Amino acid sequence: MNHSEEIRAWQRIVYYILGVIEVLLAFRLIFKLLGANPASGFVSGIYSLTNLLMSPFLGIFHTASARGVETQAILEPATLVAMIVYAVIGWGIAKLIEIMKRPNQNPK
Repeated sequence: MNHSEEIRAWQRIVYYILGVIEVLLAFRLIFKLLGANPASGFVSGIYSLTNLLMSPFLGIFHTASARGVETQAILEPATLVAMIVYAVIGWGIAKLIEIMKRPNQNPK
């Protein structure tokens, strides 16, 4: 494996982890918006997995809710903020790997 392939491999790992985080947060956002039943195992699992990811962002904005006949839809802007912040952090880590692994271009 040459140097640039190693950099790309590490970057793919970072982007894979970021993708998993983004998908989990997207599920959370959609489930809250559609008023999914939090007692459902799958929904509960997604909420449990994302609670830790969401903790730094909760309270930034107020959540908005609309009560329907059977469900309550919740817009949680903190989830959108979290998705943006994690995307920027993932991109930053991928760029940092590229910078740190770049061969020294200043000959001695």
